[in-house]
Amino acid sequence: MGILLLEGGCEFQGEMEEPDKKALALAGGKNARVVIIPTAAAADNNSKRAGHTASKWFRTLGARHISALPIIDKNSANDPELSTELDHANLIYILGGFPGYLDHTLKESRCLNALWVAYEKGAVIAGSSAGAMVLCEWYFDPANKKIQKGIGILKNVILIPHHDTSGRSWHSLYFDNISDIQCIGIDEQTGMMNQADRHQWTVYGKGKVTLYLKTSIATYRTGQSFRF
Repeated sequence: MGILLLEGGCEFQGEMEEPDKKALALAGGKNARVVIIPTAAAADNNSKRAGHTASKWFRTLGARHISALPIIDKNSANDPELSTELDHANLIYILGGFPGYLDHTLKESRCLNALWVAYEKGAVIAGSSAGAMVLCEWYFDPANKKIQKGIGILKNVILIPHHDTSGRSWHSLYFDNISDIQCIGIDEQTGMMNQADRHQWTVYGKGKVTLYLKTSIATYRTGQSFRF
């Protein structure tokens, strides 16, 4: 299996250089194949700009082979050429935007199957905001205020991005319904990454990661590690 990097939003800013550089290094360094998935931004016709911004960011980090894939709807999510690029990727980065649209577009698609194949072969899978939410088994869709089933790379987890700003209020909307699900809040410009030990995570960036436990709350800041 590969490595996961989950980020809380406001990606591609100075505080996120460390985790993204580490992800690139773990994926193979400057010659790694970096693939951007801007699907979550397609709901408001912003995927092209978002993909360009992401490509520019990873180029500044030293990446030489970057593709922003035009996965904008169900048809493109089933494009065999796009899925082949994902299958051969070393680092796949899923951008933020609309989690429900992202989930609906990728579910039961060639591109999602290829993402799973890449992960099983050892690729680094990263997601920010909506991208991080949908990588978990469960996510909260602010569009309909319902808990939905996600892609499920990270089992039994629901994630709150933008936890230090708008996201914190989401927890109170569904806390009573997720007593058996691990809830994690990630601040903006903050990420958490696992490595060889899939259950141990290290925090990077500006803010903190918050674990909502059954009877308490635990917080971790940059450089600190935790297990769950």
